[in-house]
Amino acid sequence: MNDIVRADQVDQAALVETLAQAFQTDPALSWILPDPDHRARALRSLFRTLVPADMRAGLALRSPGDEAAALWRAPGQAHSGTAEFLRTVIPLVATFGAALPRGLKVQGSIDVHRPKGRFWYLHYVGVRPEHQGKGYGGRIIRAQTVVADAEGLPCWLETATPENVPLYERLGFVAQVEWDVPGGPHFWGMMRPSS
Repeated sequence: MNDIVRADQVDQAALVETLAQAFQTDPALSWILPDPDHRARALRSLFRTLVPADMRAGLALRSPGDEAAALWRAPGQAHSGTAEFLRTVIPLVATFGAALPRGLKVQGSIDVHRPKGRFWYLHYVGVRPEHQGKGYGGRIIRAQTVVADAEGLPCWLETATPENVPLYERLGFVAQVEWDVPGGPHFWGMMRPSS
């Protein structure tokens, strides 16, 4: 049984907390924000900006106990538009501060390697540390890949966490491209064809 539900506006604070905890040790965000205490604060600020933006551009999923959360951008919405940029630029500058150049370097490399076309974009997915390894990640991803399959659409994601690549492969994602951010983390770009 899949207990994953679509999140709504009242769930945003829980989504922010789940994702901030899940990404505390993420290689890309650790490179952008090397100090762990600063990173913990900045991640909450980052996701307070990204969660509503991604919900406007697609949807958010959560497990009922907030063990896991996923932000999906709808087909045609993977790239941020001008209006979204203007809405988020000031909060993001405040979040990253002196780390902004590293953040822009990572985001620029992701944007360059993301394919064009229509696909569901798994922008962020995370499981709170105490619940990792219990199947929440796979369940929350499958909840939307089933929808994508019904629509005949592929799914795309990027990861800088090598341990996550086999999980994504088990869920049908295939590495399409790998790259290194200059001086920074290694990334995999992975596509899941519609079945």
